[in-house]
Amino acid sequence: VEREIAPGMVARLWGYNGQSPGPTIEVVEGDRVRIFVTNRLPEHTSIHWHGQRLPNGMDGVSGLTQRAIQPGKTFVYEFVARRPGTFMYHPHADEMTQMAMGMMGFWITHPRAKHPLIDEVDRDFVFLLSAYDIDPGSFTPRVNTMLDFNLWTWNSRAFPGIDPFVARSGERVRIRVGNLTMTNHPIHMHGPHFEVTGTDGGWVPAAARWPEVTTDVAVGQMRAIEFDAVAGDWAIHCHKSHHTMNAMGHSVPTMIGVAQKELAKKVAALVPDYMAMGEHGMHEMAEMEMPLPDNTLPMMTGQGPFGPVGMGGMFSVVKVRDDLKPGEHRDPGWYRHPAGTLASEYTAELPEPTRAPAPPADAQTMHVHKPGADMPMDH
Repeated sequence: VEREIAPGMVARLWGYNGQSPGPTIEVVEGDRVRIFVTNRLPEHTSIHWHGQRLPNGMDGVSGLTQRAIQPGKTFVYEFVARRPGTFMYHPHADEMTQMAMGMMGFWITHPRAKHPLIDEVDRDFVFLLSAYDIDPGSFTPRVNTMLDFNLWTWNSRAFPGIDPFVARSGERVRIRVGNLTMTNHPIHMHGPHFEVTGTDGGWVPAAARWPEVTTDVAVGQMRAIEFDAVAGDWAIHCHKSHHTMNAMGHSVPTMIGVAQKELAKKVAALVPDYMAMGEHGMHEMAEMEMPLPDNTLPMMTGQGPFGPVGMGGMFSVVKVRDDLKPGEHRDPGWYRHPAGTLASEYTAELPEPTRAPAPPADAQTMHVHKPGADMPMDH
């Protein structure tokens, strides 16, 4: 399976029905579902229906609840979708390899009738968190990596290749997030607060919800969040800063404050394309045109209406507009800020800051003396 991670990079993955992640399966509560799985991998596999209530023999754990599906063989899974919710599917055979190669997908069971715990929404988005370790210039993930991944993706896409979440002002929006990486992800949204309304274990009663701007999605978990859309371009991203970067190295030394100009001249005599980096921080990498190996993304990239965004990985934008038509999903372009609502450069003399007055001293006030300043010191 070839998957474009972002413009300029393609990964060679494994998947379902020729794609990674696999197709999102959507059914209605109470449906009897039959799924035929033909194994075209070079090794055996199975499919686990993560979070579903089903007969034990349909749970998809090779060797425990079923025989593994050998290469070239077809198995059938059949069960009733018993409860509405958001679920995932993935192999339960050589998971380390097969999931590291991109084998995963989403499953949504819609309620058959109005549900007391499920609110109606105007927009419903879904994405899977996945991570890959693909060396610069190569195409295939390293499957033995445990933590040091260099590509953090949503639906196997990295910023700026992730589409925006588009909504109309005042609409109720649901975003479902599933995590099949090897670490947790605090998903943070700027702008309007949200509520966590669902997990892979079920829907959260209204009385048990609270307003949030960040929710941590642990390994193997799903979270559904809901909010009322407010006009603007609101960033949404994982709040682990290295998860919003691409193709990053983990052993690069910190060079902040180290003058590299003279050294760079000497290195450039041997390596003509050499560039010194990091002397003033890392954002300069988002502004310079660096030569990169083929099939490699810049570590920090993306252009916004005011210049480089300097992001990558698990980052996108919730774009909300007043004039969007109901059901319209086209990218509306950049937000036009109303007059007087945009931060700008200040060139006048800075005013004196407002400070709270110090409380008056009294007999109970502690007096602190610096040694040697107004009292003798014993030696």
